[in-house]
Amino acid sequence: MREQPFHLPDLPIMNHKVYHLNLSPGELAPDILIVGDPNRVSFIAENFLRGVDINKEHRGLRTITGYTDWGQRVSITTSGMGTPSLEIVLNEVVALHEIDFYEGKRKEEFPTINIIRVGTSGGLQPDTELGTLVITEYSVGLDNTGLFYDAPIPDENCQKLEKVVKDVIEGAIPESSRFKGKIEPYASKAHPAVVKALIESAQENTANFKSGITVSNSGFFANQGRSVSRIPLTVPDIDVHLSRAESGLKDLRFENMEMEASFLLHFMFPLGHRAGAICPIIDKRPEEKFLINYQEKIIEAAKVALQALRRLREWT
Repeated sequence: MREQPFHLPDLPIMNHKVYHLNLSPGELAPDILIVGDPNRVSFIAENFLRGVDINKEHRGLRTITGYTDWGQRVSITTSGMGTPSLEIVLNEVVALHEIDFYEGKRKEEFPTINIIRVGTSGGLQPDTELGTLVITEYSVGLDNTGLFYDAPIPDENCQKLEKVVKDVIEGAIPESSRFKGKIEPYASKAHPAVVKALIESAQENTANFKSGITVSNSGFFANQGRSVSRIPLTVPDIDVHLSRAESGLKDLRFENMEMEASFLLHFMFPLGHRAGAICPIIDKRPEEKFLINYQEKIIEAAKVALQALRRLREWT
């Protein structure tokens, strides 16, 4: 990959802190859980972290850094909702580890970042139960945030997924739509070591889990097939169409939908950092099912993710 040179004025720094997260280098650990809801940061930290030394919030982005029971320094931070917010956060996460804020240049050596998304998702497959933890192996982004980062395609599976989802979307858009042919999916890949660590940790905890393909949407309502406003949907029943689609990948199905995994994997993978996602299924809209007490599943997913971070650091 052709590396982009670092240009200091492009990174807003105030008092040696990145602007949006309001963190200095050293305040964010290289082992990270990332969640969408800032309240979920404290919820997970209260259950799993000891000796908290960083607890900051700025612009709705909360970060807590502390230690696990086994002594690993871990940060839990906020992505906000959707890939546009995540793009801001991930650039600052990487900058905090790769950029020397005093010299104003990229370091020659920096640690590998391990980052795992823990969040909620909607189920796509009829035979996948509510509450199942979905470990993402591949993700397909229906947002356009990833299209502004010209990362190389990770493998042939990603090429297949882009074509499959493009065909599904095009087939579902009415001929009269002004946006026919204008939605461009991009596929991304979770780091294999993260997938392996998550699967081993889930097995150790006897969790009900599946691995599969995650579809990341650019919004919550029309983007995921919810018809609430009076404006017609560009892709009616997008969730139903994706649930019926054959991925073309052996043993992997389109398992869930959410709003962040695609860009997380797309951004971190080509940089050599390790990213993945584990998200419980809390609703199955075609069946009108919703998991009321889903917080228990967030805790279960966070426990699996933290143990996966432990494995990843031991394997480094």
